[in-house]
Amino acid sequence: MTANIFDDRPCALGEGPLWHPEREQFFWFDILGKRLLSRTDDGPLEWQFDEMFSAAGWVDRDTMILASQTALWRFSIGTGATEKIVALEAGNAATRSNDGRADPYGGFWIGTMGLNAEPGLGAIYRYYRGELRKIFDDITVSNAISFPPGRGTACFADTRTRQVMRVALDSDGWPSGTPDVFIDTQDEELNPDGAVFDEQGNFWVAQWGSARVACYDAQGNFVRSVEVDARHSSCPAFGGPDLGDLYVTSARQGISKDVLEDEPSNGMTFRVAGVATGQKEHRVIL
Repeated sequence: MTANIFDDRPCALGEGPLWHPEREQFFWFDILGKRLLSRTDDGPLEWQFDEMFSAAGWVDRDTMILASQTALWRFSIGTGATEKIVALEAGNAATRSNDGRADPYGGFWIGTMGLNAEPGLGAIYRYYRGELRKIFDDITVSNAISFPPGRGTACFADTRTRQVMRVALDSDGWPSGTPDVFIDTQDEELNPDGAVFDEQGNFWVAQWGSARVACYDAQGNFVRSVEVDARHSSCPAFGGPDLGDLYVTSARQGISKDVLEDEPSNGMTFRVAGVATGQKEHRVIL
């Protein structure tokens, strides 16, 4: 199954796709381009920022939480205004935010990484009821933050390890115990990037450098894949009125100009209908 182009604006580093369930509207980021993008029936939308933004969660119909290289922000969709919620590694000029997602408890998980993917420079944090707490450190490229149906488990990855980890959660959604390996792609030399679970508990993960999103079942067994016409698929998200569309962001980062001339769809955003039914994205409680 192959995804079609949903939006032809190329992103240097497309990431952080989010289907806002109350607005029935799709949002995503170009991290290196310092912009938030969207598209409605009236056409494309875009918000430009002064620093890199990478991930979002929905708060209400008109408000989202956004993660940037220095903070978490309250964002007004209608006006584009931002209000700082809490600093995020603001004193460390060598890092930025990366992958993030809301959890079933109303919290928001956000990963960081070095600007040049320096080993171990990143971490994963959780914002919950006014507290930002570091929950994992020694991360190089934070990715695959995702939550299967129900409560009690979270997944994440450090892309450099080529492993997706799974960790139990306590009654408030904080990690409990030691993470174990959910999916290991070291032998296949696949690079787990952004990921999301569907309503059946299948795990959909973009694999950087592989031009696809791979689906694994709840036991971590490979099921199938969706191909995209972009070398660096970066993150999937389910959307559409029935959550039956799979959206996929991609990136141009690290691809030569000669290749881009022959393969201009690198960095564009894709969609395929009817591949599976997703979960409604969880609401962040501020």
